[in-house]
Amino acid sequence: MSTTTWPSVSSTGDPEARTSAGVVRGRRSGAVSAFLGIPYAEPPVADRRLAAPVPPRPWDGVRPAVAFGPPPPQPAMFGDRASSAGDDWLTLNLWTPASDPDAALPVLVWIPGGGYLIGSAGLPEYDGGHLAADGVVVVTVGYRVGVEGFAELDGAPSNRGLLDQVAALAWVRDNVRAFGGDPDAVTVFGQSAGGGSVAALLAMPRARGLFRNAIVQSAPGTFFTRELAADVAAACAAELSLPPTASALAAVDPALLVLAGEAVAASMADHRERWGPITHRPIPFSPVIDGDVLPTAPWRALAEGAAADVRLLVGHTRDEHRLFSLIDGILGQVTPAQAQTALDLLAPAPDGPQRYRATFPDATDEQLYELVNGDWLFRMPSLQLAEAQVAGGGRAHVYELTWPAPGLGGTLGSCHGLDIPLVFGTLTNGQPAALIGDPPSPVAVALSARMRRAWTAFAALGDPGWPAYDADRRLTQVFDEVSTVASYPEDGSRRLWASHAFEALPLLAS
Repeated sequence: MSTTTWPSVSSTGDPEARTSAGVVRGRRSGAVSAFLGIPYAEPPVADRRLAAPVPPRPWDGVRPAVAFGPPPPQPAMFGDRASSAGDDWLTLNLWTPASDPDAALPVLVWIPGGGYLIGSAGLPEYDGGHLAADGVVVVTVGYRVGVEGFAELDGAPSNRGLLDQVAALAWVRDNVRAFGGDPDAVTVFGQSAGGGSVAALLAMPRARGLFRNAIVQSAPGTFFTRELAADVAAACAAELSLPPTASALAAVDPALLVLAGEAVAASMADHRERWGPITHRPIPFSPVIDGDVLPTAPWRALAEGAAADVRLLVGHTRDEHRLFSLIDGILGQVTPAQAQTALDLLAPAPDGPQRYRATFPDATDEQLYELVNGDWLFRMPSLQLAEAQVAGGGRAHVYELTWPAPGLGGTLGSCHGLDIPLVFGTLTNGQPAALIGDPPSPVAVALSARMRRAWTAFAALGDPGWPAYDADRRLTQVFDEVSTVASYPEDGSRRLWASHAFEALPLLAS
């Protein structure tokens, strides 16, 4: 295998570490060293386009690791993204407080979210320095999204984005010791599509043994059958007048595949009779239950004991959908017709809409709209993941974030994504920090410290500091200005969805 030679640089006092591919040099800031843009796989271009990831080629000399790698091809929705150009999409970033490679610190590996359509490991809100300062090694992972990562194509492996994540976890297993981490004490964590990815990893045979603990924050319940995924992929290819095959699409400029995915996402309502509830959000890409990479939906896999030896921490925010109502321009403007459409599409059968109205008799149309959207997309999939883990003989700890965000006039409550700056301690970094307020209040600072302690304790000990969930007491950590442990707070929603099974979503019409 050929090698790349990096220029030899005289010692600067900056930290260096030897990986399986070569030596990297990072930068130290206070007590924490950061290594950015380390490749864990070869760039997925040319003959590796739309293929499974392969290990990176070795290099000679010392490779600088001081800048984030470029994000994978995606719509320009993230604003302040990593700006470096190139095709090194499969890179990771690492923060460590260790000065001794034998420190054997717990490791937290972050899978970013973004609806499987967007995502970047280099966002300011994912800066791992604050968490690392609490005594853990933090890794953030870039992976393929959209058509590149999740379109179901003839001649390409399914779930390429998930395979990227497995490759990153394998890199951590093989290399994290050089950065002071313990490869036998890895916790994988993620939020939104990152949480859904962690749920998928729990069910994937290829991921077995790569992590000891898992933290799932606001996992979406949208997993696709191969038939549904292939139909959406065919629509993307049709935007380019091409067949949905790897050979045809691998020759297309990645930017054009992004545009094709955007076009399909914008027109999903036109496919409601074929694609069903995913047209409501809309959601053009999700992990695929393909029978190989991902044999079965996570809830069924966990209930059958697939991850009984993995300790699970899972939860959600109270007002999951309010941020999306703001993005959609309907916050405070939901009509009775919009509420009824959401209930008809999303509420669990039978008689879901009527039972929602009976369970929440005083709810306004807007409240019903937010409840059923939040329950279907994040709250109930997250809760049922914990219940499946317990049913399968494993252990799960459950939380809900109810603290209302003071930023943006306090209109968003405890919305989707509010947990990210609180867990990372990035209260003044990136777009989610706008939810916190400037400057952060003492309450926000204290809550962030409390959540960081829980996450790092779970990574170190498998115990976040409150009792495990069970079917009788349903004890849940409620994070708020005054945090408490109580029976699961959203019991009305829990009962409404108790008989619903989150399985792969089908193609409704051929």
